[in-house]
Amino acid sequence: MVQLIAQILTGLVALEHLYILWMEMFAWESTGKKTFKTLPAEIFKPTKGMAANQGLYNGFLMAGLIWSFLIEDSHWSFNVRLFFLCCVAIAGIFGAFTASKKIFFVQALPALLAILFVLIAH
Repeated sequence: MVQLIAQILTGLVALEHLYILWMEMFAWESTGKKTFKTLPAEIFKPTKGMAANQGLYNGFLMAGLIWSFLIEDSHWSFNVRLFFLCCVAIAGIFGAFTASKKIFFVQALPALLAILFVLIAH
């Protein structure tokens, strides 16, 4: 049961980063505006390239988490999954300190919960 919860949480973190990739790379001027309501509307067009770059990094995090499901060796799968979940958690904690405390709850906390269950399941 713990293993299943760890897999579900890891999958949810991967899906979240797929959404972030899509928003930042392809919907920055529409969904991005709705998501980041505190930013002035005129900032989205000139920052489209920067947002796309950030989206690409989120895509790498998602790819690493999905990759961890495809690795047959359980030791390596565990290591890869833990590495990418830690990357997500660190990025979320950094974002909470530098951008918005909300990022901790949206990004870091789900990753930290997934890390906890991955460690317990191991």
